[in-house]
Amino acid sequence: MEQSGPRTGAVLKPISAQTRLAGVIGDPVRHSLSPRIHNAAFAATNLDWAYLAFPVASGRGGEAIGAMDVLGIEGLSVTMPHKADVAKAVDRLTPSAERLGVCNCVFRDAQGRIWGDNTDGDGLVQSLKVEGVDVAGAALMVVGTGGAARSIIEALGRHGVENVGVVSRAPQRSMGELASLGSGVHAAQSNSVAQYDIIINASPIGMENGPDPDGLPVDTTNLGENHVVVDIVYEPRRTKLLEHASRSGARTINGVGMLVHQAAAQFAHWTGLDAPVDVMQRAGFELD
Repeated sequence: MEQSGPRTGAVLKPISAQTRLAGVIGDPVRHSLSPRIHNAAFAATNLDWAYLAFPVASGRGGEAIGAMDVLGIEGLSVTMPHKADVAKAVDRLTPSAERLGVCNCVFRDAQGRIWGDNTDGDGLVQSLKVEGVDVAGAALMVVGTGGAARSIIEALGRHGVENVGVVSRAPQRSMGELASLGSGVHAAQSNSVAQYDIIINASPIGMENGPDPDGLPVDTTNLGENHVVVDIVYEPRRTKLLEHASRSGARTINGVGMLVHQAAAQFAHWTGLDAPVDVMQRAGFELD
């Protein structure tokens, strides 16, 4: 029996011996929204595909890539802590993934070779674009120096942004390494919010209970109506940072759009089709 997808109106095909399989690997991974988003996309495009979450223990990401051929898995999304290990295990890397040394998407080419790409940064840029926020010519502050921040900085460079200030509570990487990812990347002063148009929190702060603005390495007292504040956290949808920014008059954007658009790029890699972004967006916004 066919089943309706969760409030998307799409119809999920029954699982059969012909069903093609994709999934997400991570540790932990049971909290992921990706199965809901991708299965909604497969149903909307009438594809006989299914997407599952695979808990893979830290240090075994490379083994999961080897299992793709053994089990006939078509593609994988990759989340922490496997992004670097997977980048070393695939057959080829896209230029973006090679520059970053990490990947969040694994797909096959026509010859069966396994490729790694990183769609996080482009997902963020595309999510801003559909919200009417043009990064070209803007001054951006990126809070954080981890994998997500680096992916965003690299994508901003490819999209012509030449003024990216980076700030972190505990910088782990040299500015030289970060500066190599894009033009105009520099260390920002923590009290320099007024000098930027778009502020992006790409730090882990907020994954649990939402970031306390006082806990960020940024003075947020100068936020105002000329600012766009982005928090790549997607749960909770309204973090404390976004609430604070909204009260200050700034425009706010949460992380659901980035999640959806990076997933849409993965869908295209796997299937060769344009992703049904509207369906994926609705699935991403549904609350448990």
